Amino acid sequence: MKNSTKWIATVATAAAIFFSVNVKAQTTDKSAWRLGFGVEGGIPTGSLNTSPAYSKFELGGTARLQYGIQKNLALTLTSGYYNFFATQAAKDVGGESFGVVPVKVGVKGFFTENLYFGAEAGAGFETKYDKNTKLILSPAFGWANKSWDVGVRYENLSGQSDSYGIVGLRLAYGFSL
Repeated sequence: MKNSTKWIATVATAAAIFFSVNVKAQTTDKSAWRLGFGVEGGIPTGSLNTSPAYSKFELGGTARLQYGIQKNLALTLTSGYYNFFATQAAKDVGGESFGVVPVKVGVKGFFTENLYFGAEAGAGFETKYDKNTKLILSPAFGWANKSWDVGVRYENLSGQSDSYGIVGLRLAYGFSL
C-alpha cells in the first residue's frame, strides 16, 4: 500500500507541474545544446518483482545532455544512479538495496509542439553483488517545454541470465548551454 501511495504522489506532483507551468513551444534548435537534471521514480518489473518481490520501488537521479540535429529531433546522452530498495522479504534472506549506474545514448523526437517519443540504449552497471553489466533498452513518451520535461518510460535491463525492468516517471529541469 505504501508503494502505491508513493507512486500516486509522484504522478500527482508531475501532473501539477505539467498543468501549472507556462506552456512554450518546444523545438530542438539545430546545433543547440541542452542540459537537464531529473528525479526518477519507478516500479520494478521482471525478476525484481516476482514472488517474493525483491524490490517494489526505484528512486534515482539523472543528468541528460541533449544536442539538436534538426528542428524537432535531438540526440541524448543520459547517466545517473537508480536505487532499488529491498523489500523486507529480501532483507530476511540476506538481500539488500542495490543500485545501477545507467549510461545511455538515444534520440528524442517531437511530434507536436510539446510531446515527444524517445528511445535510448546503453549499459547499466550494477553496484552490488556480482556487479554485472546489463543491456538497457528504453522507449519513452513525454511532455517538455523550454524548462521542464516530464516523461514516462519502460526500461529493460538484461544480461547474465537475468532480466528486470522499470516502469518509471522522470521529472527534470533543463536549460540551454
